[in-house]
Amino acid sequence: MKKLLLIIISSFFAVNSIAQKKIVNTVPVNQEISTESKVLKRKVAIARFSNETQYAKGIFYDKNNDPMGKQAVDILSAKLASSNKFILLERQDLDKILAEINIANSTDYQKVGADYLIIGSITEFGRKNVGGVNVFSRTKTQTVEAGVSIRLVDVSTGQIIYSEEAKGEAETTDKTVMGLGKRTDYDATLSDKAISAAISKLVENIINNCMDRPWKSFILSNDSNGIIIAGGKTQGIQIDDVYEVILKGRTVKNPQTGMNIELPGKVSGKVKIIFTGGDPQNEFSMVEFIEGDMDAKNLNNYFIKQIK
Repeated sequence: MKKLLLIIISSFFAVNSIAQKKIVNTVPVNQEISTESKVLKRKVAIARFSNETQYAKGIFYDKNNDPMGKQAVDILSAKLASSNKFILLERQDLDKILAEINIANSTDYQKVGADYLIIGSITEFGRKNVGGVNVFSRTKTQTVEAGVSIRLVDVSTGQIIYSEEAKGEAETTDKTVMGLGKRTDYDATLSDKAISAAISKLVENIINNCMDRPWKSFILSNDSNGIIIAGGKTQGIQIDDVYEVILKGRTVKNPQTGMNIELPGKVSGKVKIIFTGGDPQNEFSMVEFIEGDMDAKNLNNYFIKQIK
C-alpha cells in the first residue's frame, strides 16, 4: 500500500513538473514584439518610355504615340503597383519632368509631385523565325528578343540613383504532323512577353533602391494655422506618427565631376502628425514640434525624414 501511495505521489509531481515546464516555455513566445519599421509608400512617376529601336517606325511613325513605349509603361506600372509600395503618378511629358527636377532645387517644393522619376527606353527589339522539316512533321519557332534600359532619378536632388539594362526573350513553337496541327504566321503577344521579361529583371532593383532610402518630405508652410508638410494618409502617414526634422547640410562642388554634392544634415527636432488631408496626388499633413525647433523664415533649409 505504501509503495502504491509513493508511486501516485511521484506521478503527481512528475505531471505537475511537466505542466510547469510547458508554461515556462510559452512565456517568451507571448512576449515577442515585432520590431519591423513602418513602410511608407513612395510617389513614383514614369516620365517616359521611348522606343529607341527602328522596329515599327514607318513613314507615319509618331514618337509621341508609340505603341511599344505604351506597352512598356503599362507593364512596368502593373508590376510596381502589385508590390503595394508605391503611389504611381502619370507623367507623359518629359519637359514637365525636367521642370520638376529643376523645381526641386528651387524654393517651390509644393510643385514636386513625385519622390522618384523613372525614365526608360527600349534599346533592342528583334524577331526571328526558325523552321525544321522532318519526314512526317514540320516545326516553326518564333522568337522575340527585347532590351530595356531604366534610369531612376531622385527628384529632390536631380541625381540618377540607379541605372541598368536588361534583356528578355519569349518564344512559341508550332508543330504539324502529316499536315495536321496548329499553324500560325505571327504571334503579337510575344512582344509583350519579351518586354515584360526584360522589365521583370529590373523591377526588384527599382523597388529596393526606392525603399532602401528613408522616406522624406518637405515643409510646405509654417504660419498661424500650423506647420504643413507634403504627404498624407495614402502613403501610410497616420496621426501621432513621429518624424525627424533635418537641417540640410551645405552644398559643395565636386572638382572631378563638376556636380554639386549636399553634405549630410543634422537633426533639428521631431514633429508629430496631428492631421492629414487632401487627395492622393496633393496630400498634406499638419504637424507640431515635440522636440527642438526650426527657423520659420528659412523653411527650404529643412526636410522631414522617417525615423529608422
